[in-house]
Amino acid sequence: MGYRTILVHADLSAHAASRIALAARLANAHQAHLIGAAMTGISRFTYPGPTDLGRTVIGGYVDALYDQAARALAQFEQVAAASGATSFETRLVADDQLGGLVQMARFCDLLVLGQTDPAAANPEPLGDLPERVMLDAARPVLLAPCGGHPGPLGGTALIGWDGSRECAHAVTGALPLLHRAARVVVGHFAEEEAEERDVQSSELLAWLGRHGLQAELVERDGRRDVGAGLKALAAEIGATLVVIGGFGHPRFRELLLGGVTKSLFRSTTVPLLVAH
Repeated sequence: MGYRTILVHADLSAHAASRIALAARLANAHQAHLIGAAMTGISRFTYPGPTDLGRTVIGGYVDALYDQAARALAQFEQVAAASGATSFETRLVADDQLGGLVQMARFCDLLVLGQTDPAAANPEPLGDLPERVMLDAARPVLLAPCGGHPGPLGGTALIGWDGSRECAHAVTGALPLLHRAARVVVGHFAEEEAEERDVQSSELLAWLGRHGLQAELVERDGRRDVGAGLKALAAEIGATLVVIGGFGHPRFRELLLGGVTKSLFRSTTVPLLVAH
């Protein structure tokens, strides 16, 4: 079964239009309904009651935030229509970016976010927005890279497999995209002994085969720098999509100290599908 509802983050960042265009192309390909969501930036917990913020001392600031969200949604409508989307709607969410996206994601099949622009300031003390949303959204996240064209919907898909729960969740969430790929490659980054590694590989390939996917297997040493190895393999095979599990190690360790997930979130140049 393909995606039926796709949610995309609508804002006024420099790469928002390319992110929305990617989401619209996916919606067209899967005959899915597309929702563009823009948040006001004010947490719903700040004023949980029926307070009319426009009548408070911060009324002017609130009006500016709502106007910014409305302009982001207007851009979403323009790009979605220009990209040929036939079923789409806008949502103006009175919440901060993290809370609003996580809540909206619960009612979609795929969430499309933009990669954090390294040229922009990052005010998030515990990590970038896409990483934090992915941890709590309970849905697969497709990260649209900034600074480059997302590439074709087909092409070569690379699965970075390490046997974790998070990775299994990501591969399941990526099945609709994998079915549209011309080639599927499993990069198995294993720390196990050869016998256990071979069992995992054969089980995964058999499972994919029962879903109608004939995947190729490439084995790599998981005891080395997996992030660098995955990026090198993606470049070697010309991957147009990479699928990984997000934060397989304790989340705060990776958020604060870094890891494979953080490395790929920062450096990917192709769409990255991640699930936790």
